[in-house]
Formats: sequence, structure tokens, C-alpha cells
Amino acid sequence: MTTAAQAMVAATGRLREAGVDDPARDARILLAHAAKIDTSRVTLIAPEDISSEISERYENMIRLREARVPVSHLIGEREFYGRRFKVSREVLDPRPDTETLIEAALAEPFATVLDIGTGSGCILVTLLAERESSVGVGTDLSEAACFQAAANAVFNGVEKRVDIFQSDWFGKVSGQYDLIVSNPPYLAEEEMAHVSPELRLHEPRIALTDEADGLTGYRVLAEMGQSFLEPRGRLLAEIGWQQGPEVVELFASAGWTNPRLLQDIDGRDRVVCAEKPH
Repeated sequence: MTTAAQAMVAATGRLREAGVDDPARDARILLAHAAKIDTSRVTLIAPEDISSEISERYENMIRLREARVPVSHLIGEREFYGRRFKVSREVLDPRPDTETLIEAALAEPFATVLDIGTGSGCILVTLLAERESSVGVGTDLSEAACFQAAANAVFNGVEKRVDIFQSDWFGKVSGQYDLIVSNPPYLAEEEMAHVSPELRLHEPRIALTDEADGLTGYRVLAEMGQSFLEPRGRLLAEIGWQQGPEVVELFASAGWTNPRLLQDIDGRDRVVCAEKPH
């Protein structure tokens, strides 16, 4: 028999050899999932022998993680802004950097919000959960992403205040909103060869790159966004950390008021913010 501690040590070594970042953390999370316990309880079972059933589940997950399948895909969910979101290879994995956009959105009041390219729905659902009187609309080109976002709306109890449907950018959108948010595909085609295997092999390419210079989404948002905003409405979009000046210039050239950049926790440009002209 093998103890839980021994299994984690062995798994950590294998993941380290596979080039996984923070292999000890992943080994711990996956063992907790295999044992069907909370991660905080792993220390309690560390001295104990693990059953053959748990050992088999753990081995299968470690093997997949060695192949760089994301942990969130293996356990089926990811935490974002203190809530859990169901994820799959059909949507972009929610990331801590995106919480910069959430903080900026919540800094001012809004009653209606439109999320362009909603993906997992993590941005839209979080904003509705944090503002219980608000309502929202989410769109995505991917039908599978729309289903995932709708499921997360139910999972987080905001389904009665949200409408999610398939649309190419603003194509099927109507009405005007206090706030528009978006995390568009911002990697240039040439950058895709250099991203991690977790991204390149296991997340939807359509959510990562525009197959061009990475700025297509911002051109659409800058050119069309004002038509869907209420007077004094705001637009917030996540950006690649090296895109800031170019994206700001796109919004400035399109006549937006006060286009500016917000930084993430590491001090990198992460969000562009602009207002509809008065």
C-alpha cells in the first residue's frame, strides 16, 4: 500500500519532470479530487494508506496532467473571484488576471451589462452575482460556450437575470447598456507557437487568437460599442500586457472619452477602460 504523502511526492516529481508549473500544488489538488475531499483535508490523510480505487483515479489524472491537460479540466471547475465555475475545453479557463476587470467594473454603479464573447460566463455571472439588482446579456460566437455560460449562470444562481445567446460580436445584440465588458481573443497568430501547452493544446483557439495581429476585437469594440451604451456608459476590455498603447489609440481615434489603461496585480497593463462621449 501507498500512503497519500508518498503518492503526492511521486506525483510531484513526475509533474516537475513534465514541465508543469507548481507541481506540488497540482499534485495536492488532484489527490483531493481523487479522494473526494476538500483540498484543505489532504494533510489529514497524508499518513494514511490510500485505497486502490483512489490510487487508480489519481494515477489517471496525473498521467493526463503530465500531458499538460489543465487541472481545471481534470476536476471540471475553476475558482474565480471567490466563486466556482464549471469549465471544459470548450471555453477559456478563467484566470486571476481577469479579476482586474471585475474590480474596475464594480468601482462604479451599473444596472445593465453586456458581455461580448462571454466564454465560461465568469465575467458576466460574477458581475450579476455582485450586483444583485443588475441584469445582463452575454454573447459568444461558440454555441458550446453559450451553453457553458448558461450552466454557470444556473450554478451561481443568477439565471433569472441573464440572457445568453450566440452572436458574432454585436450582430444579434439590441438595446443599450450601462456597461460593456469583453475579454476578446488578443494573441496574434504568430504568438500561438510560444504559448504553454495547456493553452495551445487544450483551450479553444478561437478564444485565444484572432488569427491576425491580436487587435481585431478591439477594433470592433471601439467602432461599434458606443451604439450599445447608455449616455455616460462604460466599456472595459481585457488586453494583452503589451497591447496597451495600440488599444488606447484605437479607442481615442474612434472618439471615446478618456480611454485609459488599468494594471493587474503584477503591475502590467491588463484592462482598457473608456466612456461613451457625453
